[in-house]
Amino acid sequence: MKYQKALLCITLAGTLIFSGCGSTNNSTGNNTNTSSSVESTVETSTEDTDVKSDENTVTGMISEITDSTITVAAMPGGGQGEAPGNPPSDNNGGAPAGNGNSDNNDSTEAPDKPDSDGADSTETPGNLPSGDNNSAPSGNSGAPDMNNMTTETINLTDSIIYYDKDGKETTLSALSEGTMATITLDDDGNAATVTISDNAGGQPGGNTPGGGSPGGSASSQPESYNAVTEYTEDTEVSDASFSSTGKDENAIFVSNGANVTLKDITLDRTSSDSTDGDSSSFYGVGAGLLVTDGTVTIDNATITTDSAGGAGIFSYGNGNVTVSDITITTRQDTSGGIHVAGGGTLTAKNLTVTTNGESSAAIRSDRGGGTMTVDGGSYTSNGTGSPAVYCTADISISNAALTANGSEAVCIEGLNSLKLTDCDLTGNIPENEQNDCNWTVILYQSMSGDSEVGNSDFSMTGGSLTSKNGGMFYTTNTESTFYLSGVDLSYSDSNDFLLKCTGNSNARGWGSSGANGADCEFTTDAQTMAGKIIWDSISQLDVSLENKSTWTGSFVQDESNAGNGGDGYANLTIDSSSTWIVDGDSTLSSLTCKGTITDEDGNTVTVKGSDGTTYVEGTSDYTITVSSYEA
Repeated sequence: MKYQKALLCITLAGTLIFSGCGSTNNSTGNNTNTSSSVESTVETSTEDTDVKSDENTVTGMISEITDSTITVAAMPGGGQGEAPGNPPSDNNGGAPAGNGNSDNNDSTEAPDKPDSDGADSTETPGNLPSGDNNSAPSGNSGAPDMNNMTTETINLTDSIIYYDKDGKETTLSALSEGTMATITLDDDGNAATVTISDNAGGQPGGNTPGGGSPGGSASSQPESYNAVTEYTEDTEVSDASFSSTGKDENAIFVSNGANVTLKDITLDRTSSDSTDGDSSSFYGVGAGLLVTDGTVTIDNATITTDSAGGAGIFSYGNGNVTVSDITITTRQDTSGGIHVAGGGTLTAKNLTVTTNGESSAAIRSDRGGGTMTVDGGSYTSNGTGSPAVYCTADISISNAALTANGSEAVCIEGLNSLKLTDCDLTGNIPENEQNDCNWTVILYQSMSGDSEVGNSDFSMTGGSLTSKNGGMFYTTNTESTFYLSGVDLSYSDSNDFLLKCTGNSNARGWGSSGANGADCEFTTDAQTMAGKIIWDSISQLDVSLENKSTWTGSFVQDESNAGNGGDGYANLTIDSSSTWIVDGDSTLSSLTCKGTITDEDGNTVTVKGSDGTTYVEGTSDYTITVSSYEA
């Protein structure tokens, strides 16, 4: 059912390919400003054919610039992605408050889902769109089709006006390969204006959660990093203090394959003129501690940053960081607590992390992903656009308290995964007119190029999940997998939905409106839950209730963001031990029930085919309408 087009996405969106990092400085840790060289490579699209846009605006990532032309990988629908939550702009992530116990599960693999007892029908409901339930929908159905992305070459004229991200006039020299830009066209199809965009595309939450690019437009890894203390050789340090006050510098920078051990240290990074932006989000510029090539072990430390772009600990590329018993506090925007990007690795045990700015997830990842394993501790984010976890990597968390006070709890984008075991997770997304709905956990694809297109995977076993505003789970413009087992769910007063699997209005640039549905598998294991399941005909949804699961709710088909509709479906399979308690009339495609279906008063619910066939004659006031039914 799932399909992946990661390579195509990388090629067409001009995603950066990063080479290994090396240092030209052999310093072993002197408290002087140092700089090390870093190589990077940009891969551009090979499809440089002229394609005239049929609209007057083109938004995309610049893949090539000449004196007379500009070539972009144009996003379907003409918009750049923004994250959900509040006003789009940066990607943040924030962590929850509370204490977490350590020890126990530190596996990085999500649990296998139990085998289903039910059979999937290949028929779709009578008045619903038809299609093969076992394959991706045709037409406008399903997750984003990256084949719709086009490479466009646009002529530049002498009269063109260039604007930076703040709307100020600039010049052609401000553009570079990899920069996001919006181009307006004149009547002849030539560029009239070019406006540099924040390379956000992003995240959900108050602003753009988790990753993102809050304020700059840097698109490639810096040629060098400035640091107060740089380690390029194996070193052990204890009972030391580190300080940084310079613009966009790191307090500690580890490179050249150095093996560094830090114990009983304090680190303070304070700067009033640092700039944050993509260079901070993607590459760690301005972080308190940055590792690009080397192994770092930190035990018992206090890390504080009060600087834009001031992540606490950042692992990039060949960086491998292990930290335990550390307190991290960040105060400004684009300042995640612990952060990986570009393939970095980070392992954390018993941390206390608090972030306060926008785009400052407590547990944060960004372009190029990586691996994070977290055991125990508390992670609290207080800013908008700052979920507890912003995931563009493979992240496993156990025995932790995760709280987002001004954002959704979790954002997962594209081909990435988050596994939670025995965690207490809380989200409080603010109202935002750019969002089609409010949610607590979102799996989506922003089209920003910050993550590969593919299946977003959310797995939660044990623990609790608290929603303080809106619905619980939302998936749009992506393939997605949810697995819930024994989680204590607490709903907001509105409890807008348990699960929403639909297209979106494209207000944040997530895919092309009318063709940006979701392709979702939602499996429960010994799970009790309540709320509506909302779907549309440009999405594909398979829900399985397994191992004594109980769901109270109804299936609602909502075509608000489905455009002209598609061949999508919603299927439900209930195994012999599970129960659906129906609380409203429901419409779905295929229903396979080996278990129990009643209303809240215990009455049998009528099941009818869309062709008028009565499969079950019930005594309830509610009716379930399907295209196929199997008992």
